[in-house]
Amino acid sequence: MSADTRGRLFVWLQYLLPQHAVSRLVRAATRARTCWFKNLLIRGFLKLYCVNMTEAMETDPYCFGSFNEFFTRALKTDSRPITAGVGEIASPVDGTVSECGGIERDLLLQAKGRQYTLVDLLAGQVWAKRFEGGSFATIYLAPFNYHRVHMPLGGQLLDTVYVPGRLFSVNSVTAQHVPRLFARNERVLTLFDTAFGQCALVMVGALNVGSMATVWAGDITPAARRVVTHLPGPQVRLERGAELGRFNMGSTVILLFEPNRARWESRLSAGSVVRLGQLIGRAA
Repeated sequence: MSADTRGRLFVWLQYLLPQHAVSRLVRAATRARTCWFKNLLIRGFLKLYCVNMTEAMETDPYCFGSFNEFFTRALKTDSRPITAGVGEIASPVDGTVSECGGIERDLLLQAKGRQYTLVDLLAGQVWAKRFEGGSFATIYLAPFNYHRVHMPLGGQLLDTVYVPGRLFSVNSVTAQHVPRLFARNERVLTLFDTAFGQCALVMVGALNVGSMATVWAGDITPAARRVVTHLPGPQVRLERGAELGRFNMGSTVILLFEPNRARWESRLSAGSVVRLGQLIGRAA
């Protein structure tokens, strides 16, 4: 069986899965606090993935109260230096760049041969047009990555929007085979006003992502009502490198900047591995 055929079969099976039901079961399992059960999950995860626990504030993986606490563990403050120059854009996560570049009118590149629109990604928000012709970067978080999301620049929170959707996995295979993947999956939109114009950071849900949370609203998914919802928020200003939110299991973030407001570093391209705080671009 060819790789392409395997990929299509993998995607076809996801269409058949009760994605939200499976993800709710995973959420319950990963938050279970029964000692032997959560340790079993952690042990299995450590066998599957190479996890550098020396970077974590708590280095013993079995000291966490649940698998989710282990999965979303905090890092030591000096393990991820945050780029500090004026106008420097910091990577908001550890991960791998799926695609990055310019937004062609309102079209973003999902994968070779596949595009999707800003209006779909941002669920028709009135502020979507601000980013037409701007810049974007899509970063995938693998299961072994650090799963907290941080600010790329300092900014004042303007809007938080929950958008319901499917929960396809978001790896390179599904990006190649599922049309409008990031605009179809459940997501949380955040909009910030910065010294360099407005910036949007989109947290995209995926299969087995038990929930997505922000530091000002707590757990946003799973949502009680699966309709587009503007979430009331306090006056929040977060500095570059401050924690914005987290994925409870892995997924993707998409950064958006207005036209002529950001340029990515020349070495940033599809397949680039990035770490939280790393310089990935410069604001204009």
